[in-house]
Amino acid sequence: MQLLYPCDPFDKNQPDEAYAEEFHAAKAAGLTCFLFSAEDFESGDFRPRPANQFSGNILYRGWMLTPERYAQLEQAIAAKNASLLTTAHQYRQCHYLPAWYEACRDVTPDTIFLTRDDDFDAALASTGWKAYFVKDYVKSLTTSRGSVARNADEVREIVSMIERYRGQIEGGNCVREFEELLPETEERYFVLGGHVYARDDVVPDIVLNIARRIDSPFFSIDIVLNSHGVARLMELGDGQVSDRKKWDAAKFVGIFEA
Repeated sequence: MQLLYPCDPFDKNQPDEAYAEEFHAAKAAGLTCFLFSAEDFESGDFRPRPANQFSGNILYRGWMLTPERYAQLEQAIAAKNASLLTTAHQYRQCHYLPAWYEACRDVTPDTIFLTRDDDFDAALASTGWKAYFVKDYVKSLTTSRGSVARNADEVREIVSMIERYRGQIEGGNCVREFEELLPETEERYFVLGGHVYARDDVVPDIVLNIARRIDSPFFSIDIVLNSHGVARLMELGDGQVSDRKKWDAAKFVGIFEA
């Protein structure tokens, strides 16, 4: 497996600090690793290092990209006679909640999707839910305000705060039925080439079930128990831009050696 990481903005021969531990673990495991400047790429200049070895299938491990920006990365890599393992279409299918929701709606909280101009009052009234969890297609609000709302005004407040703190709403608004969860039970699983990997090597049946529904070479599955002890899918994401969370770096890169 060949991995592509963002470099340090001030030293293009070193990985970005956020990915340094994983990069060095991958190198120690004998994996081929490349670096590129995310800042230069934003300006239209893609130069992987070492350039003379850049070929074949590439797995990106880096910052979240919009689907449009990811498609540009796919094109830039193709121009270097290499290819991304995950296509732009597959990236969108895992990165945006509405794209995977229908395939998994029986194991994840009920969700409606709203634009900024929709009638929030009417849409929320039609659900009959007592409370709501608000996020855009990718992320939720991470400030002390939190993402839980009790009425349409609070939903609008959270949407406005996402716009203010993150600069934009990515994709659109997701309003999910709020469920009481046990955050200490949350676990992230990774699926590579159809095989499911667990941090503790124990894979619950619900994760195997979800993995069979998703057509992507590499993605993450976040499972958490609700207050009734029922396992729920809270997030599904493209594995290339998914944080390791509790995974040890050496354990994580080991999935690329299998």
